[in-house]
Amino acid sequence: MLCDLRQPENGDGHESRADRRVAYEMTDRSRQWITAGLPPGALDALKETLSPSRLWSLLLEVVEARAAARPAAVLAEQWDRDRFVQASLVDQRRLIEVDRHLLAAASHFDSIELSPVAPLGVCSLLGRASQNKMLSALRGTEVVADPTNVLALECARRLRRDPASVVRLATSHRCVRAQEIPKLPGFSAHFRMFCLVSAGVERQNHGLVVEAVADHVVTMLEALDRLETHGFAFPDRRVTVLASPAKAEIGDRIAAAIPRPAVSRAVLEHRYYDGLRFQIAARSSEGAEIPLVDGGTFDWVAKLTSNRRARYIASAIGSQLVALLFRAERPAVHDD
Repeated sequence: MLCDLRQPENGDGHESRADRRVAYEMTDRSRQWITAGLPPGALDALKETLSPSRLWSLLLEVVEARAAARPAAVLAEQWDRDRFVQASLVDQRRLIEVDRHLLAAASHFDSIELSPVAPLGVCSLLGRASQNKMLSALRGTEVVADPTNVLALECARRLRRDPASVVRLATSHRCVRAQEIPKLPGFSAHFRMFCLVSAGVERQNHGLVVEAVADHVVTMLEALDRLETHGFAFPDRRVTVLASPAKAEIGDRIAAAIPRPAVSRAVLEHRYYDGLRFQIAARSSEGAEIPLVDGGTFDWVAKLTSNRRARYIASAIGSQLVALLFRAERPAVHDD
């Protein structure tokens, strides 16, 4: 999704388990200094032999001892330098204002408040991202880096309970990512993201996907409209629908179902998406074109439910970018 976590792919667009294993072993060899001085077999025991409960208990003992040994000066020093613990770039009232308008535009989606943490591996297993790009935690968890991966778990649970339903969820969440931050205004190690997801079993003639993707685009455009009546501006909007060659006809139908503005079509080559993607860009108050909304179809719910006919559509808007870069210019006030 936005500022995504995707891994580079091999020539056919897939990242196989073998590719992952080779990359992991190369990284393992390049970081051998980490295990220097450990007894033989200690690392293998930590990675593979110990049961999860014993491993988490051991790590909790280590962390507790490390925390107890830290002087207050170290906390202050870390607060000053550590990108993970810095306060947000945006005033909290402004972020809440943006979230309120986004949720209002998505009133036909059920809103859900996610936990700050998710099951360990939710991004690396579903989204083909390196675990090193996540802030891994203890007790089999990781700090949420992409809510759309986590919402796939909730959609799969609801579809198992009611396979005939269409699940629509919305959330706003502060994400934390350990990857390198783009050196651009508005980007930081943690940021707020607003997400929409839809899931269900596909209907005849790809009806579910066409309807859901168009619904996401229209809802996001209506959210921008709503924000524009409350002090924000999104000029020169550009909507692009991308589709793989095998799904070009579906992409054409999605584009035709979006009433405005004019929709551009492009070929989708990256296989992170399940053949379909859309983007909405707008010009910021600084004059730069920003890809503000990103979405598409994914195979995550199909995997989680073991149902190849299950479809999952997810999209996200960088609400932190909205608050920082898309404020409408206010006219100067002159005293009489």
